[in-house]
Amino acid sequence: MTTNSIASKLLVLVLLLSLTNCKVTQNANNKQKGAVIGATSGAVLGAILGNNVGKGGKSELGAVIGGVVGGTAGVLIGAKMDKQAQEIEEEIPGATVERVDDSIVITFDENSGVYFATNKFDINGSSQETLDKLVGVFREHDQTNILVVGHTDSSGAEDYNLTLSKNRANAVSSYLASHGVSNARITTKWFGETQPTHDNSTSEGRAKNRRVNIAVLPNEEMIEEAKKEAGQN
Repeated sequence: MTTNSIASKLLVLVLLLSLTNCKVTQNANNKQKGAVIGATSGAVLGAILGNNVGKGGKSELGAVIGGVVGGTAGVLIGAKMDKQAQEIEEEIPGATVERVDDSIVITFDENSGVYFATNKFDINGSSQETLDKLVGVFREHDQTNILVVGHTDSSGAEDYNLTLSKNRANAVSSYLASHGVSNARITTKWFGETQPTHDNSTSEGRAKNRRVNIAVLPNEEMIEEAKKEAGQN
């Protein structure tokens, strides 16, 4: 075994041990750590779409999300994404932060400070405070791309809700871009009322469906850097 090979294995071991007690790492499985290579990330789609991936949009989002990096490079990427996820959890404790495959999926609702009233897509004061915290994390970790996905409840006409979800996603994307997150990093998608995560027959369920998801994905620079460090090029 070469010296470089031994060093790489030791580095991986240190990274894994140092993150063992991290909440987001405890929720990660082998797939999340990069053990699976090349498949479109259905797990990320499920987190964004409330496991409704069979209802449409899977291929469209799959093209944005891409595949999972394997081997030592995947572990190195996973460690960086774990760190970023932990920072997001600390900055925005009310948000749902999931480490899925090589990515982070964030869901906001009225409890996390980013929410939308019925028929509204404006970024209110509470939402601004939360997004400002998120901007700080995104600017610190600039080797990532950001996917913003808008949703609505089922009140109103379907076509209207599709436009409303587009406006919500664009409002969040525009806010991030206007506060120092490069617009080139941001992709925006929207699904109207078609991807509920809660019961639309209750006011509480409708409030939770008026949501925006953000997925944070490793960019090509991070991936290539990890592969080079791992000797996978």
